[in-house]
Amino acid sequence: MTATVTTEQWDAARTALADQTERFAGLVGSCRPDTMCTADWSMADMLAHVVSLAWFYAHLADPEHPPLPVEGFDDYLTGVTVDRVADFNDVILRHFTERDPVVLLARLRADVGHLLASCADRDPEETVPWLGGARVPLAGLCAHLVNELLIHGHDLARAVGRRWSLPGRDAAMFLELFLAGVVRHGYGRLQDGGAPPSDRPIVVEFRNAYVDPVRLMLHRGLVSFAPPDARPDVRIRHDPGTLNLMMFGRVSQARAVLTGRVRISGRRPWLLPAFRRKFRTPS
Repeated sequence: MTATVTTEQWDAARTALADQTERFAGLVGSCRPDTMCTADWSMADMLAHVVSLAWFYAHLADPEHPPLPVEGFDDYLTGVTVDRVADFNDVILRHFTERDPVVLLARLRADVGHLLASCADRDPEETVPWLGGARVPLAGLCAHLVNELLIHGHDLARAVGRRWSLPGRDAAMFLELFLAGVVRHGYGRLQDGGAPPSDRPIVVEFRNAYVDPVRLMLHRGLVSFAPPDARPDVRIRHDPGTLNLMMFGRVSQARAVLTGRVRISGRRPWLLPAFRRKFRTPS
């Protein structure tokens, strides 16, 4: 997959963002703000994090929208790599101190609404600056926020013993629209570090039931779309929700594989760890 975003994909991304925002808000509204979702974040902290992203994205889509109240935000933004995302989140939460769930949910709905309104009738491939100098298309921006709602909804639901599904079509957008979009338009410094450059290309193919296969190549320290005639070294057939949970450290690779929701095969599956050390997400 190297093609640009279709009208159908763009419509689906915006619909998913609207739907998952309301679903997430319903879960949050039924839980105590002091519920610990992770080792470090209460429900109120987690909600503030998600709200900060929606606020940031509304500003990216419409620069007239007020920016986050973080002094020196642009300086932080350009220096972020995958390995420093947690530090970046901590900086934002120190400046953005609101923790009242009622106020935060109102802000979330307003900013998601503003983002969606700002995206109406615009090219889904129009890019905005993101972390580490990456360029993210508007469709990828919506898909990233959908994934944040799904992942953090999972965290909260697990903490309170509720069921929380990651619908396959919505979860697939993270790879289909966000990660593929960043590869297509440039990921800047975001993936700095990780595996050392190698002259031996590694081609990894991702397949699921919802979107066309995505085939990526790591070569000499750079990730790009693999040529059409490149033979995959690794094939990953996956349930999108499980793959996303695995990439963000919520589910171990061993558990994902043992449940059959992630299946790894190919000519050289042992090359996958080297690929993942470079092409990685915060966990």
